[in-house]
Amino acid sequence: MHRSLPIIATLLATASFGPLTAGGAQAETASEWSAPSGTAVRLLGGPTENGARTAGVEIRLTPGWKTYWRYPGDSGVPPHFDWSGSENLGAVTIRWPAPVRFDEGGSFSVGYKKDVVIPIEVTPVDASKPVTLQLALDFAVCEKICQPANAAVTLDLPAGDGTASPTLADALAHVPVPTAIRSSGTPAVRKVALEDVNGEPSIRVETAVGDADHADLFVEGPDESWALPLPTRENGADGTTVFVLPVDGVPKGADIARTPLRFTLIDGRRAIEVEAPLSAR
Repeated sequence: MHRSLPIIATLLATASFGPLTAGGAQAETASEWSAPSGTAVRLLGGPTENGARTAGVEIRLTPGWKTYWRYPGDSGVPPHFDWSGSENLGAVTIRWPAPVRFDEGGSFSVGYKKDVVIPIEVTPVDASKPVTLQLALDFAVCEKICQPANAAVTLDLPAGDGTASPTLADALAHVPVPTAIRSSGTPAVRKVALEDVNGEPSIRVETAVGDADHADLFVEGPDESWALPLPTRENGADGTTVFVLPVDGVPKGADIARTPLRFTLIDGRRAIEVEAPLSAR
């Protein structure tokens, strides 16, 4: 997970020095769009860092439409990535940019309201050879009514370093930064606990943020069998912002106090990710 940080630095440092097109804009390594207009998907290539190649899945949305994050909230369908047709591909790690919460008529979902680039980290089987990325993507897009969408795209990544992409660099800059609980500064997760709130077992998360009115938190379990609800936000003591969510959607028999949960804290354009059990102090 922490390898994303030097990759971001590399992309930002080299973004001004890559090859230019005739119009002065930097050339990008990219596949063709899956459709000529409207909702469409393409792949972007980026540089190599620590033996792994950066790339990205760019989803273009029709204005007014949205798509979903890895955890879609109360409703929605997360994207499904199928890389099985790829060549010389050892592993793919998805680096999700920070999402937003949106109201879908009484239920709340999590995702992206505008075009989005989802960075990926590509590890080849043989780093001395090219990688052919072949993606079959199934996802959902919504305006007032949701509908399924799919795309098939292919991109050849040559061996060695690739061209730095400003588009990909910007997406990586919005990936939540891994950090520890009780870290200093903002944003930060200061305390997580399992408490009784109004007679109901609940998860209570104390945070420090710079923009309390627009901060948000998403909590995930270790796998898809967990379906934790979206939290409510309230003002805590000493200027903290507190998020509370009931213990619903926990698999039967799970030890919620000791199971590491993933907390994604959004604070304007900044975001962090913390993994900790509720027993952490």
